[in-house]
Amino acid sequence: MKFTSHSEDIKKLIKGDVWSDDATRVKYSRDASLFEVRPEIVVAPKDVEDIQNLIAYAAGKKEKREDISLTARCGGTDMSGGPLSESIVLDFTKYFNRIKNISNFSAAVEPGVYYRDFEKETLKQGLILPTYPASKEICALGGMVANNSGGEQTPAYGKTEDYVYELKVILGDGKEYIIKPLSRAELNKKISDGGHIGRIYGKIYDLIRRNDKIIRAAKPDVVKNSAGYSLWNIWDASANSGQGVFDLTKLFVGSQGTLGIITDIKVRLVRPKKYSKLVVVFLRNMKSLMEVVNVIRGLKPESFESYDDNTLKLAIRFIPDLIRILKPKNILKLAWEFLPEAGMLLTGGLPKLVILAQFTGDSEEEVTGRSEKAVKEIRAMKVKCRLISDREEAEKYWVIRRESFNLLRKHVKDKRTAPFIDDFIVRAEKLPEFLPELNRILGKYDIFYTIAGHIGDGNFHIIPLMNLADPRSKEIIRKLSDEVYSLVLHYKGSITAEHNDGLIRTPYLEKMYGKEVCALFSETKKIFDPLNIFNPGKKVGGDLNYAFNHLIKS
Repeated sequence: MKFTSHSEDIKKLIKGDVWSDDATRVKYSRDASLFEVRPEIVVAPKDVEDIQNLIAYAAGKKEKREDISLTARCGGTDMSGGPLSESIVLDFTKYFNRIKNISNFSAAVEPGVYYRDFEKETLKQGLILPTYPASKEICALGGMVANNSGGEQTPAYGKTEDYVYELKVILGDGKEYIIKPLSRAELNKKISDGGHIGRIYGKIYDLIRRNDKIIRAAKPDVVKNSAGYSLWNIWDASANSGQGVFDLTKLFVGSQGTLGIITDIKVRLVRPKKYSKLVVVFLRNMKSLMEVVNVIRGLKPESFESYDDNTLKLAIRFIPDLIRILKPKNILKLAWEFLPEAGMLLTGGLPKLVILAQFTGDSEEEVTGRSEKAVKEIRAMKVKCRLISDREEAEKYWVIRRESFNLLRKHVKDKRTAPFIDDFIVRAEKLPEFLPELNRILGKYDIFYTIAGHIGDGNFHIIPLMNLADPRSKEIIRKLSDEVYSLVLHYKGSITAEHNDGLIRTPYLEKMYGKEVCALFSETKKIFDPLNIFNPGKKVGGDLNYAFNHLIKS
């Protein structure tokens, strides 16, 4: 259905910007995923009233059976196709981009604030939001909340859901509400007060009460998960001295804009540790992997990451790019520091896996003690490792980890990055059994790929390079996804730890959870959004054929 007539109608309804030209529509047709979905209209709402008018407009058209929807978008770094839509896309970065307050280890921000700008301001007070993803330089806070982002500091700090304590959201009735944790007494009052929000609280509480065993059994046995709706996190009966806490922020965080429009975010902040040292481990083979992992985990690193030999080859090949990113004070010194890795390549001795373990603390003595202990125990296994205290040299390894995806996208001309099995997780102790089986599956397909991830919690990002114009690519994606996800679920993992469902994984939620749990996801969606206005086809109603029909061709 075309929406060209709607463009003029919406211009009369709102104070913000409305675009329907081809250049803008092409710009918003992509994120960091392998999909291209061209919207009919792009809107930059100027204030809450604009959003309310847009919801009212969409609801009126829906009641006339017109296929219209609203999809929120911020930085556009999503790797799942989450902010893509054929209907109306709302860009929050132009006007909803204020940092309202930073004080007392908390902050209030609008969703369109870029994380890089936010961090500059929080660091002025010696504080950070530690759940930033690898895309921290280009992502926005709204996307972090929508996807329940995590990153390299997850082992120490958790995910975004652990830091959001209040949201303002506009729901299907067009009104803005405050969502925050409620005691049992506050929940009862909210339900008894009635109204739109009271009915929602009542229905969600009833859904959880009726299906308590099913919901608790459905929770994946991993340290982080972004698949589906987190129904198991809403009601904590043991909290608040046994009185219970009902927290709908746990539902909204990670919901990919499918339940309502977030307009304001309040998060907790932490003070970063003063001292840090990096231990870099070079694994020639996987025989010692679990021993190394167990040693490092036992010493409680802040960050625990990894990348494979293909990623290292890319870094060595494109050293000039990395130097430009790093902007070192001494270029010759940094280039010299790459020589050991380059030497490994020339001698054919690249490690199969590079592991990064960053130890932090408020005492230099304590940090040095833990990092030196890690080095000693790992070297006792006859495994090569380095202890790095120089921050600039340490940053070299972090940039390799963070920028590999962008290097692939920038330099490979005949193929493109295809993130579709890019975010699964299994328990770390299962890796010795899991990884050989994973490599066996990947080896069946003639594709080049890089592997990086959060090895400390068993979360891996596999990024193949593919020619998506090749008709065979669809079948490879379909078969490989099915095989890898079957393996992940065999080991009681999750198909997405932090990148969320979007277009690519929503169709696999039934494979992961079963029909009964997915029916509860559908019921949740209907409670909040009975007209299916907010970002349809994500979390609920996924269609794999639709996704394949929107693969990027070039």
